[in-house]
Amino acid sequence: MHERERDMTGAAGYSTVTVIPRSAWKAVDVQTRERLHEAADKLIIHHTALWSCWSRTQSIAQLIHIQQAHIHERSFADIGYNFLVDQAGVVYEGRGWGIVGAHAKTHNHTSVGVAFMGNFNDEAPSLQALSSLCALIQHGVAKGYLQPDFVILGHRDVADTQCPGEKLYSSLHTLKTLINHTS
Repeated sequence: MHERERDMTGAAGYSTVTVIPRSAWKAVDVQTRERLHEAADKLIIHHTALWSCWSRTQSIAQLIHIQQAHIHERSFADIGYNFLVDQAGVVYEGRGWGIVGAHAKTHNHTSVGVAFMGNFNDEAPSLQALSSLCALIQHGVAKGYLQPDFVILGHRDVADTQCPGEKLYSSLHTLKTLINHTS
C-alpha cells in the first residue's frame, strides 16, 4: 500500500477500503471545513458527468479539474463531494468524513455525497466501483459517520437533475442489495 493511502478497516466483519487522501491527489488546501453536527442520515450518489476514469492519472486529472471548477466557477470553498470513486474502484477523499459538503443544496448538512467519476447516462458503473463504495459505506457506519439506518438517494431524488445518470441510478437498487448482503 502506498504510504499516503489510508486503510479504513471497519468493525469486525466489515470490509476494508483504501482511500487516496487529498494530499496524494494534490488538492488545494482549504481553510473552511464546517463539520456535520451528527452522523449523516443520507448518502447521496452523484456522477461527475465527465470522462470515465480507469487509471490513477485520469482520476487525479479529473479531481483537480473538478476542485478548480467548484472553487472558481461555483464559488464553493472546496470540491463539493465528500468522496469520489473511479471505475477501477479506487476511492478518493474529497471533503472527507464528517465535513459538510456542497453537493445537494438543502441536504448538505445531513448527508455524505459520493460522486462516481464518469458519465453514467449510457455507461454502467463497474462492479469494482460499486464494491468499493459498499466497503466505504460499511466503514462509515462502523465509525459513526453514517447512521445505521441511512438512506441511499440519487442526486435526482433531491434536485431537478438527471444526476447520477440513468445507468448509475438504476444500479442503486443493486447497491442497496450489496450493502444489505454484506452488513
